[in-house]
Amino acid sequence: MLLGALLWLGGGNLLGWFGRLPGDIRVERPGFRFYAPIVSMVVVSLVLSALLWLGRKLGG
Repeated sequence: MLLGALLWLGGGNLLGWFGRLPGDIRVERPGFRFYAPIVSMVVVSLVLSALLWLGRKLGG
């Protein structure tokens, strides 16, 4: 929750790329917005998986 609050309050520039990568679906029409950050979520998943793998390697 603390990380989310910090990003929401002042770190918005850190995640400016989120949802804007090639492959992310973004539809904006008057009165309608749809975001499907598919590629961004794959990147986040890969980073988290790498961090967890590294943590296991170093920790155990």
